[in-house]
Amino acid sequence: MNNNTIFDDVFRTMVEKMTYLVVPLINEVFHTAYPEDVKIVQLRNEHQLEDGEIITDSCLRIGDMLYHIECQSLDDETMAVRMVEYDFAIALEHRKKVDGRYCVEFPRSCVLYLRSGKRTPDFLEVELILPDSQMCVYRVPTVKVEHYTKDSIFEKKLLMLLPFYIMRYEKQKEILDQDEEKLKILLDEYADIQRKLHESLQNQDMEEYYTDMVSFITKVSDYIFRDSEKTKKGLEKTMGGEVLELESEKLIRKGRQQGIQQGMQQGIQTNTAETVIRMRNTGKFTEEDISLATGLGLEAIRKIK
Repeated sequence: MNNNTIFDDVFRTMVEKMTYLVVPLINEVFHTAYPEDVKIVQLRNEHQLEDGEIITDSCLRIGDMLYHIECQSLDDETMAVRMVEYDFAIALEHRKKVDGRYCVEFPRSCVLYLRSGKRTPDFLEVELILPDSQMCVYRVPTVKVEHYTKDSIFEKKLLMLLPFYIMRYEKQKEILDQDEEKLKILLDEYADIQRKLHESLQNQDMEEYYTDMVSFITKVSDYIFRDSEKTKKGLEKTMGGEVLELESEKLIRKGRQQGIQQGMQQGIQTNTAETVIRMRNTGKFTEEDISLATGLGLEAIRKIK
């Protein structure tokens, strides 16, 4: 991940690869009550206009509703106008024609502010004056990460805020590197975050995402404390020093061991077994193709896990 876009990269990866994390955030912002396993359709983020392309951070559909979430690391004064532009592009792309008349419905949108200040508004507002002099206010809610405590994040299952939680300590970098007591308080807090994260994912039968979430948290903290070696190393050790082996990882490890043992019993070299697995995983080769390439019989190929 490029350090210049570390926040966007982490946010977009969570949205695209761990979409279930978005559901509690949507429920929190828009006061909906979607279940955790609700079907979410990922829509493309590139929207073509006559004068160029607009790229948004996320565009999702749940049922008949469109949702658009932008992630902002800084308080940009132009954000309100940009949201009108983004949302209008999304609305145009998903326009409908009913009885010969176009219906252009704007998505439900919000801006996630990773950093915020006293001047960061609770809503972004733009007055739209139509040709017939009608005026309407385009209003987009904002979400400020620093307003959520560690406990409220877990209580509301807003786990996708966890990688950015460390940013509230950004201004204390020099103090933390020099003050052992304050650094210990921070590391103890993150030890508690690690424990609660594992418990939360375990309770939701999503343990396989634990390592990815720890990775996201570490990537952001490494960037924030890139010039504070002591704090950076302390957080890395706290989050990754005692990474728990998940049940899914245990099954994978056991499966690999059993596959190797079967291969050894049949006189098959490990590298040949790995070749079979790689060829099978591509989905491009039949068992006959693999047999010709490796010299193994069809039955031996089928036994390799």
